[in-house]
Amino acid sequence: MKLQFREAQEADISCLVGMLSDDELGATREDNSHPVNQNYLKAFHGIEQDSNNELTVVESDGEVVGMLQLTFIPYLSHIGSWRCLIESVRIHSKYRGQGLGTRFFEWAIERAKTRSCNLVQLTSDKQRSGALRFYEGLGFKATHEGFKLKL
Repeated sequence: MKLQFREAQEADISCLVGMLSDDELGATREDNSHPVNQNYLKAFHGIEQDSNNELTVVESDGEVVGMLQLTFIPYLSHIGSWRCLIESVRIHSKYRGQGLGTRFFEWAIERAKTRSCNLVQLTSDKQRSGALRFYEGLGFKATHEGFKLKL
């Protein structure tokens, strides 16, 4: 499968929201109505305008088949290093299990290296046991406990 990685465009938003909402957890927290909820457009434009955020899609034969967001974060600790946070990872349901996620992560890790990051981190809901196994298979280690406070 020939893949193309590119920056997401506003025209992709409906498709991306569809992928975000296409599972048990996403179905309860995303709004897949049409026209697309304006909050998604506001978020997209915020990401687009921030040089330390990248919303990336992967295409196969002109079809968007996956997405992820990279956020590059400068840290004073670790001798003033940079980290890359990977979030909003999705592969379209009909393309899962074909190695796309692995190739997308290989691309994302290389992208982090080009931005001089010395660490790549991510979070995943504990209910996503398949995703947790996938990340561990890529070499990610669950070294910290994460906490969230919903506002």
